[in-house]
Amino acid sequence: MISPPPLEILLKRDRAVVVGGLAGITLLAWFYLVHLHRAMAMPMDMMNMPGMAMPMMQDWRASDFLLTFVMWAVMMVGMMVPSVAPMVLTFATVNRRRAERGGPYVPAGIFLAGYLAAWATFSFLATVAEWRLHAAALLNAQTQTLAPRLAAGLLIAAGIFQLTPAKNACLTHCRSPLDFLTTEWREGWSGALRMGLKHGSYCIGCCWMLMALLFVAGVMNLLWVAALSVFVLAEKLFPRGRLISYVGGAVCSAAGVIWLARLLGAA
Repeated sequence: MISPPPLEILLKRDRAVVVGGLAGITLLAWFYLVHLHRAMAMPMDMMNMPGMAMPMMQDWRASDFLLTFVMWAVMMVGMMVPSVAPMVLTFATVNRRRAERGGPYVPAGIFLAGYLAAWATFSFLATVAEWRLHAAALLNAQTQTLAPRLAAGLLIAAGIFQLTPAKNACLTHCRSPLDFLTTEWREGWSGALRMGLKHGSYCIGCCWMLMALLFVAGVMNLLWVAALSVFVLAEKLFPRGRLISYVGGAVCSAAGVIWLARLLGAA
């Protein structure tokens, strides 16, 4: 019986380690979100119990801002890590093959760290947006949803964005791991970090309006979070991802128009 070449064995081991790591990170993020969701559903007098640390939205303090940022950052990990898995796996494979030819070996985690740093920046901006919306009395403190007319307008805007060239350009980068690495490759740890940051920037450009829709059904509405996660995954990984993007955009716009018409009719 012929044994597999050493490189093939290493690649299989790398893939197993990367897949296991990504799955573990995703599960931890979702465990935290479920824990936080349950805490938010508790009566107000129980929220100060040990282990129930969460933002108190009635009057924002520095600790509330920090906890809200952590909530957004963990949410982005849970939502986006599954969709970036093919890119991270491709990076690990290409990097291992280059290392076999004498190039420097860089753990795939460095690329992932750059990617998540980009989404941490987005999470900070989302936290600022939530804070300002709350201060302007445009966000319901209990449900963390926008005022109805603003929510309907956001649905329409998100639907239109799905059909724009900017969305399509960013989605193309997200759907083509090998093309991205071929054109954007940088050597060493700092190069991997920069590549992760750049790829994360493309993903933010592709998905930021979808993430804004969390303000429509509730920032901590886990069914909505899960639905958006599946939609993002389908956009990036399914063969007809662009069609899925267009259909999603049409549905969002139609729902927003119908909702807004009903609100105006009832006024």
